[in-house]
Amino acid sequence: MNAGKSTLLLQASHNYQERGMKTYLITAQLDNRAGEGQIGSRIGINASADTFTVNDDLFYRIKLKLSKEKIACILIDEAQFLTSKQVWQLARAVDNLAVPVMCYGLRVDFSGNLFPGSASLLAIADEMREIRTICHCGKKATMVVRQDEDGNIVKGGDQIQIGGNETYVSLCRRHWREAFEN
Repeated sequence: MNAGKSTLLLQASHNYQERGMKTYLITAQLDNRAGEGQIGSRIGINASADTFTVNDDLFYRIKLKLSKEKIACILIDEAQFLTSKQVWQLARAVDNLAVPVMCYGLRVDFSGNLFPGSASLLAIADEMREIRTICHCGKKATMVVRQDEDGNIVKGGDQIQIGGNETYVSLCRRHWREAFEN
């Protein structure tokens, strides 16, 4: 959270487009904070995107898109919501369709557990680049806590709850432990 993942995705797309190359943007349907079929950044930039659900075959979708137009790069936002099977479909697109796929998302949830899609990406991605944000103490924030409407730490509940700064706070591991273990 607050690392600028969507901003960097949109910037990467812009860089391709600036050179006359098309990109294919895809984001999770369940995260519609920026609007249905929109990738939005907290700094105010956004772009239209196709959406995916856990039932979509992303290899098939990418193959179909490439049959209709030349695409230079596939950009996936909210990649933590991919299934393991979909991550393998994306790898197949890279390997068999010769198109780069860049995924942007969170590694762990509010309780410190890997998202299934993130775990698969960590296992099979050709390359990984960490986008950093900082904790209130100035250290690198690698964790998030979920808060209720009164600012109290939430320690239980579903792994997925859509929200932004009103719901999640990025912390370093030490401050996450202190908040989550108290």
